[in-house]
Amino acid sequence: MKLNLTNLTTNKEPWQKLGYEIPHFNIEDMRQNTLEAPIWIHFGAGNIFRAFPAAAHQELLNQALCNKGVIACETFDYEIIDRVYIPYDNLHIVVELKADGSMRKRVIGSVANALSSDKDIDELIRIFTSPTLQMASFTITEKGYSLAYAKDELEHLTNAPKTAMGLVAMLCYKRYLAGKLPLALVSMDNFFHNGAKLQEAIEAFAYSWVEHGLVEAGFIDYIQDPHFITFPWSMIDKITPRPSEQIKAMLESEDIEDMDIMVTSKNTYIAPFVNAEYTQYLIIEDLFPNSRPPLEKAGIIFADRDTVDKAEKMKVCTCLNPLHTILAVFGCLLGYRSIADEMKDDDLKAFVEKAGYEEFLPVAVDPGIIKPKDFMEEVLEERLPNPFVPDTPQRIACDTSQKISIRFGETLKAYIADGKNISELVYIPLFFAGWLRYLVGIDDDGNAFEPSPDPMLPTLCSYLKSISLGDKEPFTEKLAPILSDKAIFGIDLYEHGLSQKVESMFAEMIGSKGAVRKTIQKKYI
Repeated sequence: MKLNLTNLTTNKEPWQKLGYEIPHFNIEDMRQNTLEAPIWIHFGAGNIFRAFPAAAHQELLNQALCNKGVIACETFDYEIIDRVYIPYDNLHIVVELKADGSMRKRVIGSVANALSSDKDIDELIRIFTSPTLQMASFTITEKGYSLAYAKDELEHLTNAPKTAMGLVAMLCYKRYLAGKLPLALVSMDNFFHNGAKLQEAIEAFAYSWVEHGLVEAGFIDYIQDPHFITFPWSMIDKITPRPSEQIKAMLESEDIEDMDIMVTSKNTYIAPFVNAEYTQYLIIEDLFPNSRPPLEKAGIIFADRDTVDKAEKMKVCTCLNPLHTILAVFGCLLGYRSIADEMKDDDLKAFVEKAGYEEFLPVAVDPGIIKPKDFMEEVLEERLPNPFVPDTPQRIACDTSQKISIRFGETLKAYIADGKNISELVYIPLFFAGWLRYLVGIDDDGNAFEPSPDPMLPTLCSYLKSISLGDKEPFTEKLAPILSDKAIFGIDLYEHGLSQKVESMFAEMIGSKGAVRKTIQKKYI
């Protein structure tokens, strides 16, 4: 069987016999309706979009709650469109995997059109000047909001911008000229206060263009007036790893053709299918000046900004991300290549459970719509142990120095604000010591390894380069530049009495082969 529109519409029975959920609507009619009156365009055509927003919108189409699809636009890696959208008639397969080995398989047909920002500018302008457009959403990663390479675009208004933010700002200006048409710009990227970051970038273009006499001052008023343009915040949570060879083999065993996994010239791993965990959350600030699709009917939660912010803090600061980071660092030290396999290790499982329930959960922010304890239980009992979500500690360990201040520092600040003595904590300082031990680049068996990419790696490793396995205390002089760095930890660990405990744990872990595991077991677990 081939994944294309002709095969799907004329030969449905084989797909259904194999257990695939297929579109229940007329795809060609949906595409025509969308062409005539677009309502939703999404920037960032990668795996998370295909696995989550596009799949959610199909639920609405299947229920006849909407008759228009999503338009996908890629702003960075145009090979995604050329290699996994166009050859498959904009269809894709989503395989969601549960920890018990069961799976949900769907053919997604909700993408009405797939565009590349380098060659489809005229169509993008047409879409953005349509009064029916309700939402432009984004999964372009945090780097996509950067203005580092936008200096020329900030000073010159062009119809062919190279940066994602320059493109969106230009399209918003076209919408302004078309009659100050309202629109919600919705970042669905996985970082704090994503809507504020998007707003800051678009406003930077507006102010610069006005300053250079390129646009009228009214454009700034338009961007900043929530009756016209809004920047809702959101929290998204769904593990969507690279395409899996195991899933590829399964699809091919079902006689589905052309399921190759590809790597683009920009090192993006793509395939006509997406494999992802079954669990998912998307909470969006309900701020849509031109209405929106009823996505709450597809499981997406709409709330006020404070609730979205609390949900993000719950996830990132206590109930998921710090536990993931603990497993990442200690997985590298103990030679693991799978997060799920780590959860079979009694020592590591006890470590993250005690860290989660005893040190993070007591200060978890409660968003009111999700109970932190229930969320954490799901993480520890279903999500992290899921062997069918192929995620590695080496991938999660990337950029750890950039994550600690939020994933751990906010918890330390919460304890300090409550008047608690953070020197009494056990598992957070144990993680800090383990991370320092990881930076030495020697695993628990005494073998050298390469730490995962991190912008601070050269600096951090320079402090520790003279430390070897078997070295004895004192380590204060070498560790002090790191442990006192507020940019890393959110606080100076020396000022709050936590550094001595971290140094002591580090000394234990560097003492000999096997000392990392012994330190976990000895008195902390």
